[in-house]
Amino acid sequence: TYAKMATVSLGFNIDSPRWDQSTFVGRLKHFLNVTDPRTVLVPEEELDRAKALVEGCRAGLVPPGSSQEQLLYAKKLYDSAFHPDSGEKMNIIGRMSFQVPGGMAITGCMLQFYRTVPAVVFWQWVNQSFNAFVNYTNRNAASPISLRQIGVAYVTATSAALATAVGLNLYTKQAPPLLARWVPFAAVAAANCVNIPMMRQQEIINGITVTDENNNELGRSRRAAVKGIAQVVLSRITMAAPGMIILPIIMERLEKFTFMQRIRVLHGPLQMLLSGGFLLFMVPAACALFPQRCSLALADLEVELRDSITAKHGDKVPYVYFNKGL
Repeated sequence: TYAKMATVSLGFNIDSPRWDQSTFVGRLKHFLNVTDPRTVLVPEEELDRAKALVEGCRAGLVPPGSSQEQLLYAKKLYDSAFHPDSGEKMNIIGRMSFQVPGGMAITGCMLQFYRTVPAVVFWQWVNQSFNAFVNYTNRNAASPISLRQIGVAYVTATSAALATAVGLNLYTKQAPPLLARWVPFAAVAAANCVNIPMMRQQEIINGITVTDENNNELGRSRRAAVKGIAQVVLSRITMAAPGMIILPIIMERLEKFTFMQRIRVLHGPLQMLLSGGFLLFMVPAACALFPQRCSLALADLEVELRDSITAKHGDKVPYVYFNKGL
């Protein structure tokens, strides 16, 4: 049940951002709200009720007695579980709100089991399977992708991760122990550079829909797709970096203590908890690096599209806008 704390103010727009999305701090507050891992535990029926409430509010049909707090909480649930383009409910593994519980378990295991090739292969495969779910779920939904293309993207990214991880694992056998602990991050970064563009290849091939400031469609742009995907790749690498770079340093220092050598069985769970602590902040921070509603100067568009927009609108459209995905 929703708390009834205040009546809905006149002119309330449920889609208006609560925080200024042109600033990093505003976007951080937004994604702290949207990626809240507690929303993963919300029952499906409550998510469906939240969607109905949001869609009703958009149509001007606010249920009598609804409070603004109730509507804002419904929007939080809606943003956490439904795709911004299609409005379809996303699979739970692919939601950004699942990044902390899912990511902490996998990251903890990658950092713990890095010494043997079979362990490296298994946990990199698990991580890439998880990434494939996330990347497919958070693609720009206006660009459909076939099962064959999904399969090729998955196999290519997994191969890139395994080649990087196994190659570096063998290369660092004679290197200082800390370098070996950083191999999982190198593999994750390499795989992200392959996985995301491959999973979203249709956007690069066919372009994505770009609009003017008032959401009027202007055409499709491949350059917009490239910019959006490049920002997502950088965000995902940033999301993983602090935990996978700093945590190995912490664990190497801790493992020198006698008490830590006595409780080796707890090293894995400890790394999972510490990974979760990093991800709790880094998931929203990385998502907030770039605006969700990305922009591109008219001058940077393909010549044909730029000429088409100029012919129709003159100099009234200096920038185009699009959803970059997450």
